[in-house]
Amino acid sequence: MGKLVLEGVKIADFAWVGVGPLTSQYLADYGATVVKVEWPGRPDTLRNTSPFKDNMADLDRGGLFNDFNSSKHGITLNMALPRGREIARELVQWADIVTDSFTPGVMERFGLDYATVKEFRPDIVYFSTCMMGQTGPSSHLPGFGNLLSALAGWVHLTGWPDREPVGPAGAWTDYMSHKVLATALLAALSHRRRTGEGAYIDQSQFEVGAFFAAPMLMDTATSGTRYDRMGNQATSASPHGVYPCRGDDRWCAIAVLTEDEWRSLCRAMGDPELVSDPRFASAADRKRNEPAVDAIVSAWTSRHTAEQVMTTLQAAGVRAGVVESGRDLHEDPQLAHRKHFVEVEHSTIGRYHCRNFGFRLSRTPSEPRWAAPSLGEHNLYVYHEILGYSDDEIVKLMDEGVIS
Repeated sequence: MGKLVLEGVKIADFAWVGVGPLTSQYLADYGATVVKVEWPGRPDTLRNTSPFKDNMADLDRGGLFNDFNSSKHGITLNMALPRGREIARELVQWADIVTDSFTPGVMERFGLDYATVKEFRPDIVYFSTCMMGQTGPSSHLPGFGNLLSALAGWVHLTGWPDREPVGPAGAWTDYMSHKVLATALLAALSHRRRTGEGAYIDQSQFEVGAFFAAPMLMDTATSGTRYDRMGNQATSASPHGVYPCRGDDRWCAIAVLTEDEWRSLCRAMGDPELVSDPRFASAADRKRNEPAVDAIVSAWTSRHTAEQVMTTLQAAGVRAGVVESGRDLHEDPQLAHRKHFVEVEHSTIGRYHCRNFGFRLSRTPSEPRWAAPSLGEHNLYVYHEILGYSDDEIVKLMDEGVIS
């Protein structure tokens, strides 16, 4: 592999959990040197979050942590101690980018907030990402993306109309916010390269979540439309849903948007006379009689495997796709062709698969370069090679509890 597009970019990574680490992971996998800082007594929360490799709970075996932190150097640094804060300042002096994903005020207490850092590094690119942003009456509230999914309205919209909300899977806003933040970060780096000026990026993950609801918000504001839970249905398509297939918990998603597709579906199911059934004569009729439509489709899909349903309907020109499990995704031939999962060697858990990104750069391709770090794995390299400490100085820092 040749020179990577972000080779030479240096990042002091104080962020933890989701959005911050995922953002710096983009840059790390594309060549940036990222030093991830963790507190000895309070490591990244995801180290204590399941699933764990071999179902053994351990700080180095957390699946999410290892998935979010490839290609990074990991160190421990006790920033509760004055000497630890001094070293953190040295790391910031070395870096081009500083990351922060804590509740507002935390980095300020360490003397590492943007206003302070800018005094000695005016060209620094610095991002803060948190629930509500750095300002406003709610900015002091701590929390995670699961809470923001509710605040931004997505929990209310997810589920069935006759039941309570189920919410989107996981911390939904985390998986949106880091893409937005990475784009802003690259723009700030481009600006710095052209002008020599640094930048401060203040991200509100709440606002990112609300932004992705913009079409619904606009519709409500202009026409008064009320959006509510509707399961897997669509406002103007039927059948439109996830249908049971042969096997244990196997499903196929099917969406019919046009009359041609409805006729093709009826033929594929071996029931072409359904086209002349007055209950299903038009899309509006099918919507009015949707329970009957779904019952007919479910009766057919349940006799076949999800793969058979998908293949048959796609060949007939009907939108259909297997609802894939984790195992399905790992074995998906399209993802395998694209090398979406990359095997890396971890110092504690051995070989495991890391995600690649959903895009490839033609002139500067990349992938996870090495596994996520075990806790403090790169202490010697970073303190010796990057910060220039001697072996005796490193031993002294260990004796003082600054490094563990």
